[in-house]
Amino acid sequence: MQMTLRWYGSKYDTVTLKQIRQIPGVTGVISTLYGTAPGEVWEAADILALKKEIQDAGLELAGIESVNVHDAIKVGSPDRDRYIDNYITTLERLGQAGIHMVCYNFMPVFDWTRTELARMRPDGSTVLAYTQKAVDALDPEKMFDSIAGEMNGAVMPGWEPERMARVKELFEMYKDVDDEKLFANLKYFLERIMPVCDKYDINMAIHPDDPAWSVFGLPRIIINKANILRMMKMVDNPHNGVTFCSGSYGTNLENDLPDMIRSLKGRIHFAHVRNLKFNSPDDFEEAAHLSSDGTFDMYEIMRALYETGFSGPIRPDHGRMIWGETAMPGYGLYDRALGAAYLNGLWEAIEKQALRTV
Repeated sequence: MQMTLRWYGSKYDTVTLKQIRQIPGVTGVISTLYGTAPGEVWEAADILALKKEIQDAGLELAGIESVNVHDAIKVGSPDRDRYIDNYITTLERLGQAGIHMVCYNFMPVFDWTRTELARMRPDGSTVLAYTQKAVDALDPEKMFDSIAGEMNGAVMPGWEPERMARVKELFEMYKDVDDEKLFANLKYFLERIMPVCDKYDINMAIHPDDPAWSVFGLPRIIINKANILRMMKMVDNPHNGVTFCSGSYGTNLENDLPDMIRSLKGRIHFAHVRNLKFNSPDDFEEAAHLSSDGTFDMYEIMRALYETGFSGPIRPDHGRMIWGETAMPGYGLYDRALGAAYLNGLWEAIEKQALRTV
């Protein structure tokens, strides 16, 4: 595996490439052309400039997170082919630039949902958190307003103000889209893009829905083992794979994370590994990556990845805000650096133990 950190670009991120380069064991970053609208064709010069900036800092651009999918594709509107053609052009340019992994999601309206961005934990750190009770009490059109004051001045992916200003319109777009239609539209999209993925060896890694259940009545399909295996079979191409996000799949405590990893052998192209602490089945908060700080056995998650031959990029995910840092919630430097070091330590121990038993 390759340990990486997500980086939003020098115009948007409080964390610098110089700082990332100093985290032991981190050799690459996962980035994007942040600020590019869904459906917009990425310019080749912009892709190359991003790659060069990262390489000049002594790191590798290990993949893209995300090339966002336009809502017309998700709902299957008559103009979806135009946006798929644009997506294919972007993939061609990424492939020509030597980039071979793209993370994306197929979530309606909200890319992810949290009800708090700065819940105070007993140690004084603050974290992202979710409670179903708070969601049930909210008007979905007011969801953005409920957390906007906790963004620390950042523009958070999936919650861009211009997108949130269209929430009512977006809900109207999805009113006739159920799980089956969303699956059909995903299949159509994947079948269209697989030829360019085959040509340039681009691994498409779908990110799970977060949380792993319907929010505000919207369909959610990338939520469990049965659904993700259905997706693998409906477009049975090795380039059609997943981002295994332990925190997103783990929002549903019925998901057996190590078992899911083993069931997806060869189709996990990217991994987000993080921990959650549950106060009840529908009230959870981000935790430190350490197993004992949350609910998940991080050793078993990493062991499943190792034993299935995972060799792609991996990154720590949403970190706590610690040591007085002010940054995009979940994406500060300090706790994610601790998470990367911890995950690297687990991997080293698992690898050495495996070699000793050979």
